[in-house]
Amino acid sequence: MDDARQPTLDEIEERFVALLEGRLSRDDADRWACRRLVEDRPEWGELEEWALDLLAGIDLRPGPTADYLHSDAQVRGWLHELRARRAAAR
Repeated sequence: MDDARQPTLDEIEERFVALLEGRLSRDDADRWACRRLVEDRPEWGELEEWALDLLAGIDLRPGPTADYLHSDAQVRGWLHELRARRAAAR
């Protein structure tokens, strides 16, 4: 993906998939989403903004040695919801 332009929903969805498959770290997913939301300042659609907001906190932990605040199962649920919302919008 070209970071100089606004990502598509396909590209946002691919970040969830890559994260769950272990091809993308939670830290990298968080940084990418935060950069999109804060630096780009595009006109986001509701679904894009919702998905990016989820990715923007994906690396949170309640403490330095604790597990992630959001489990892989929860992330899979968000991916499923993203796909369902996209299908409903078509």
